Parts: sequence; structure tokens; C-alpha cells
Amino acid sequence: MRILMVLTSHDRLGDTGEQTGFWLEEFAAPYYAFKDAGVELTLASPKGGRPPRDPKSTQDDFVTDATRRFDADPAAQAALDATLPLEEVDMDDHAALFFPGGHGPLWDLAEDSASVELIQDFLAMDRPVAAVCHAPAALLMAKNREGSPIVADRRVTGFSNTEEEAVGLTEVVPFLLEDRLRELGGLYEKGDDWQSYVVEDGPLITGQNPASSEATAKRLLDRLRAVQGDLASR
Repeated sequence: MRILMVLTSHDRLGDTGEQTGFWLEEFAAPYYAFKDAGVELTLASPKGGRPPRDPKSTQDDFVTDATRRFDADPAAQAALDATLPLEEVDMDDHAALFFPGGHGPLWDLAEDSASVELIQDFLAMDRPVAAVCHAPAALLMAKNREGSPIVADRRVTGFSNTEEEAVGLTEVVPFLLEDRLRELGGLYEKGDDWQSYVVEDGPLITGQNPASSEATAKRLLDRLRAVQGDLASR
């Protein structure tokens, strides 16, 4: 059993002069949820190589057991250093697709053609696709066989307008994820700000914020187990 994790390659926070990228907790917690379940992983990004990490995600306020474990794990760090370019990924080798968040996906994964094609192909084959926090931005350009947005008439969540306002980036990001999901016909839901909230609609699984990262990964594992049984034996 192998899951493909796709991270952002974008490192600039709009015109602020600050850096962004993926949010460490949103990668580390799912990474270890998958590893501890006996799942093999492929890490990929649009440009390949080491994806940019949002420096804020390493600050003391955001350190978790999963991020500490990652910082002490040379094998995980080596794997992150060597992400595959998305265009080299073979979807046939993977049972599911997972997108960690961070602000970076708003700029690159929201428009990356290779990422969009993977999402469309996975969902067309009823293989699970999961995304957390800002990473549901990767879903925005994906369409179903009829040409409608993938998110249309599906229950979805993602980083909320009120959470974006709370971090002071409403005027910095290229779009508000909640608004865009609604505009495309998504049945957007949210829980309380900063609390874990996960939505599952068929093979599409989305988590609202960093607190939702582990729960989103575990929901994906539950779906795979329901379909394929013991993950570690495959």
C-alpha cells in the first residue's frame, strides 16, 4: 500500500517579502500516521527536491509531538529532501493522494496542471484524495468527467475566512479559500476556528486547519481499510 503526498514548491508570501511554503505540522502528523500504519509513501512537489517550509511553522507555539519526531528523524528529512517532480509520478503505484497545507498551495498547487490531472484521475477511479487547511486549493481547477468542478455539490472544508482574518493575511493571499470553494458550488462547512474539523464526501476528504491534519490522515486510512483491509499486509 502506497500513498502519494504532494507538497507545495511555492516559497513567497505574496508581496510581503516574507517566506511561506508547507506547514510542518500538516506534513509531519499525516506522515507519521501513515508510517505507523505500515503504509509506504511517495513524496512529490511541483518542482521536486526539498519543498519550502513555512518558517513560522517551526516556532515554539506550533511545535507538536509530530514536528519534534520529524526534527529527530534523519530518514524523514532525507525523504523530504528528495521529493519527486510531480510530472514523474506514476499514479498507478498509489492507492490514495494526500495534500498537506500551508499558504504555498494557494499560489502553485491551485493552478498546477500535473496536480490537477492527478486529482481528476484518482477521483475518477474512486481512489481517495485528501487535503488539509489551505491544500484544498489544489482541488479548485479539477473537474469531473462531465466538466463540472470536482467540488461542486460535495461537502468540503478548508481554511476559513475567519481564520485567514485572524492571521492577518486576508489582503495578502491571492484568494480566500472558503469563498472560492463556495463559488465553485462546494458545500462548504466549518467547525470552530482552530479546532479539528474533517469532512468526508465519498473519496474526497478535507480538513479545515492545522489542528485537523492528523484527523484527516486517519480518516483517509479508515477509508482505505474499509476498501482494502489490512494496509500493512499489502
